[in-house]
Amino acid sequence: MRVVIAGGHGQIALRLTRLLSADGHQVVGVVRNPDHEADIAAAGGEAAVLDLEQADVGAVAKVLAGADVAIFAAGAGPGSGNARKDTVDRGAAALFADAAEQAGVRRHIQVGSMGADLAPSLTDDETFTVYLRAKWAAEEDLRARDLDWTVLRPGSLTDDPGTGTVYLADKTGRGRVTRDDVALVLAGLCDAPASIGRTLELIGGDTPVAEALENL
Repeated sequence: MRVVIAGGHGQIALRLTRLLSADGHQVVGVVRNPDHEADIAAAGGEAAVLDLEQADVGAVAKVLAGADVAIFAAGAGPGSGNARKDTVDRGAAALFADAAEQAGVRRHIQVGSMGADLAPSLTDDETFTVYLRAKWAAEEDLRARDLDWTVLRPGSLTDDPGTGTVYLADKTGRGRVTRDDVALVLAGLCDAPASIGRTLELIGGDTPVAEALENL
């Protein structure tokens, strides 16, 4: 299986690259900074240096050509300012989906944000609200496409060691989840037909990841 991950140098993306490459899959991490190529390689993947805020759809489609799964795990990150919440968290997500359609990659997984569904009711212009609006817009864009899509909304992320057990459902309520466990779930979602066309929430729980995916 060939998997292309947008935001390939992110903490979850690098964990996911290690998991998938260890299982024999080919992983391409899309990164903006060429200095990150070595970290992608160390995780067992291959880097594609491309700025999703500047690239056109054809350039992104070339990277996605031949992929079995496209995963959007990019984000502007803290301290990036309101403008980049839109250009990355919404705009780059839409570009990546456009490119997936052009390249014929049907399986598409997008990492969203817990609370994104609250965005339409929020009226302030605080940075976190701008972020949620961007994530919600990206979700709505993806849901309207003819792709085999899944949106995964993790809870509050931690760097604690993974437990291998989670609570994965259409609605979970607020909670924390380790980045290790998010990566493990994303790896499983690559081949989880029951997740197609669903927006799922993920927090820590008592169900082994494989069982949680089977129960969808």
